[in-house]
Amino acid sequence: MARPRIPESPRLLIRSSSIHAAGVVTLDPIPRGRRVLEYDGPRIPKDVADERYSGRPVTYLFGFGDKGEVIDGFGAAMFVNHSCAPNCETEEYDGRIFIRAIRDIAAGEELVYEYNLYDSDDDHADCYCGAPHCRGTMFSDAELKRRARVAKRKAKSNSR
Repeated sequence: MARPRIPESPRLLIRSSSIHAAGVVTLDPIPRGRRVLEYDGPRIPKDVADERYSGRPVTYLFGFGDKGEVIDGFGAAMFVNHSCAPNCETEEYDGRIFIRAIRDIAAGEELVYEYNLYDSDDDHADCYCGAPHCRGTMFSDAELKRRARVAKRKAKSNSR
């Protein structure tokens, strides 16, 4: 029996998601290691994005590099949801952001990656992924540690 042909680019569908609003589902199997999507859109300075989206609860911004730039998401990749049990990850290559499969993904699965949020004005970035070992937040481990240090310093100064 012949193996099914895996298309160069998998067919993707944006549809309602049990994680959050809309999500991206693959209609074709995706092998581990395959680049699936590019997170694309206008590149803007973070301070411009902060001003542009001030007070908005939902944005599609993706911070990258070390110059304080963000991508103002446009396209299917902006609908890939966060999960504490991801099947994809992001990789930066030459100033571009790609979403890559970190395991074989079956047709019909929703594509998800860890957002690892940082530098947010929000007090909470609650996670609703439903993974068995959900951390309950979309913040990165480093951001959680930073926030814990800030809270500790604040508590210490308030106790004086």
